[in-house]
Amino acid sequence: MRLPLYTTMILCQTLAVAQTPKSRVPEPPVAPQHRHVSTLHGEKRLDPYFWLREKTNPAVIRYLKAENRYTEAWMKPTAPLQRKLFREMRSHIKETDLSVPQLHDGYYYYTRTEKGKQYSTYCRRHGSPDAPEKVILDLNRLARGKKFMSLGAINTSDDGNLLAYSTDVTGFREYTLEIKDLRTGKMLPFRRERVSDVEWTADNRTLFYTTEDDAKRSYRLYRHQLGQKGPDVLIYEEKDERFDLGIQRSRSRAWLFLTIASHTTSEVRFLSAATPEGAWSLVAPREQDHEYDVDHHGDYFYIRSNQTGRNFALFRTPVRQPDRAHWKVVVRHRAQVMLEEVDFFEDYYVLSELEDAQPHLRITEIRSGESHRVPFAEQAYSAGLLSNPEFRTKTLRYHYDSFTTPAAVYDYDVAQRKSVLLKQTEVPGGFESANYQTERLTATAPDGTHIPISLVYRKGFQKNGRSPLLLTAYGAYGFPNLPQFSPVRLSLLDRGVVVALAHIRGGGDLGKAWHDGGRMQNKKNTFTDFIACAEHLVQRQYTSSEHLAIQGGSAGGLLIGAVLNLRPELFRTAILDVPFVDVINTMLDESLPLTVGEFEEWGNPKIASDYAYLKTYCPYTNLKAAPFPAMLINTSLNDSQVMYWEPAKYTAKLRTLNTGAGPLLLRINMAAGHGGASGRYDNLKESAFDQAFLLQQWGIAK
Repeated sequence: MRLPLYTTMILCQTLAVAQTPKSRVPEPPVAPQHRHVSTLHGEKRLDPYFWLREKTNPAVIRYLKAENRYTEAWMKPTAPLQRKLFREMRSHIKETDLSVPQLHDGYYYYTRTEKGKQYSTYCRRHGSPDAPEKVILDLNRLARGKKFMSLGAINTSDDGNLLAYSTDVTGFREYTLEIKDLRTGKMLPFRRERVSDVEWTADNRTLFYTTEDDAKRSYRLYRHQLGQKGPDVLIYEEKDERFDLGIQRSRSRAWLFLTIASHTTSEVRFLSAATPEGAWSLVAPREQDHEYDVDHHGDYFYIRSNQTGRNFALFRTPVRQPDRAHWKVVVRHRAQVMLEEVDFFEDYYVLSELEDAQPHLRITEIRSGESHRVPFAEQAYSAGLLSNPEFRTKTLRYHYDSFTTPAAVYDYDVAQRKSVLLKQTEVPGGFESANYQTERLTATAPDGTHIPISLVYRKGFQKNGRSPLLLTAYGAYGFPNLPQFSPVRLSLLDRGVVVALAHIRGGGDLGKAWHDGGRMQNKKNTFTDFIACAEHLVQRQYTSSEHLAIQGGSAGGLLIGAVLNLRPELFRTAILDVPFVDVINTMLDESLPLTVGEFEEWGNPKIASDYAYLKTYCPYTNLKAAPFPAMLINTSLNDSQVMYWEPAKYTAKLRTLNTGAGPLLLRINMAAGHGGASGRYDNLKESAFDQAFLLQQWGIAK
């Protein structure tokens, strides 16, 4: 019988590594080793590549550029495939498109993209979706002459006249705040650096904003009034380096909340939005391991708190009596359901819940107390609330997608309990959802814990152990990692690649206990969970070690690095994106972004017991001679979350130890940050490069 095109391709092509002729590829760069010795807990620690931290050192830049040249030379034979993949990916996006307009204070706000332009344009219409368009912010214009552009905060005053927004032009996530008068289109004489959050007050002339310190910790809250003389007023400064600040305004518009939070502990202060020069009050003082946040409705504050259990419960207390002695349970703690967020509206509130790696929206009518969940049809999916800025609304706007269902925007009629589809992202280029299939499996970790795996593949796939499979995961900070649609992924699926997502511990897929099971002294569960998933997929003949590729980014890059040290022979190929692989050295440097706050996620190596545990899995520390699989390591020079030198040092050391036959490639974006290229077309080119590397290693050349 005739087989589908992608099946024919897989059966007809060899899986031998597509080695590039030696004559075309220069020798890989060799980073010089310079003696660097430090002592910790009585142990001498050698780090001959420590010098690669010197970003302004011309020798460092020369080395990074040499790595780029080597990578480009190795990948040069795949250039036609890269171009083909880029065209495919571009064909699957609607290049000129509009978002669904969102009503807010009498204006309909939306974004639009235009063919050939890298960035979105922010627009609004007054009074009606059919009113004349007014552009409020064009990122394409702001990006002219710049290699990078990212929008941070964007916030309009209550009267709609002023726009506060922040931008980053380096990738280092240092945002500059400015104010635009939307009536005249002119910029106000206001500019503040290193700004994170910003909120307007009810008088339309006062805004609060938070700023970062040298370690990129949001630590100060300022008040600015338009036209004021003298410096902005410093309202609060957080001295404890574990804690960050966040400023939010309640949907009711009545209150401003200053949330001060570490990874394990928080406290909230509040101020009436009508009295911006008033004194801030405290809801409840911080207590170690007590996390809470606050919303408002009527005469009450509603508090999401973990004081009765790790998965959080909902409490309420009178505004005039906010302390914990007056908190009353509204929704009790549930061991199997994670309460992730709470959103209040005039007539109802919404609980964003997570149960068995599935998100749910539970709506409760305030007067009757009746509660129900919005129904979702698929077993593996992603869903959640969108911005919903209006307090008085009968409809709730949410998003939904899955591995096989493109992103969709719905309005949910709370009274009728009915969802209305407003827009589903169009996927041109011949995409048909019916051509793909999803599946949910369960692997068993060494300690007996069941680990869910979500898969997607093109129909016609056969479990014979010969199919290429890409296994991904994250597994950190309690962040849920749920199945989402990706038009970029279609290029792999249409070539017969199975894509799998492992819901490993350390993430939040199954609640806070799942996070706790993969952090601090339990971190190695994250790695053994992933290996168990890989072995399960091989045992069930979804793939084999010769066909199995793995990929992870940032903390997920730490995962891949640790797994490769444990089981290098289990995998054919690996991609590490901005990988956090030099864990001990980074966590010893408290001047770096994130370090102090993340002592509560990874541990503090200055504590002997934490150091002893970190030393058992830190990827850079544990590198040893082994036949590693083919590897592509991606980073960016201006990354503020994982400094470029971590993957650079890791690559340099691995070159001296790797006995494998596959390539070891380091690619550095010299003008971007943690997320890679900022422009949408440039980002697609990076994806095409990654996929070409994978396909090359699988022997798929078309």
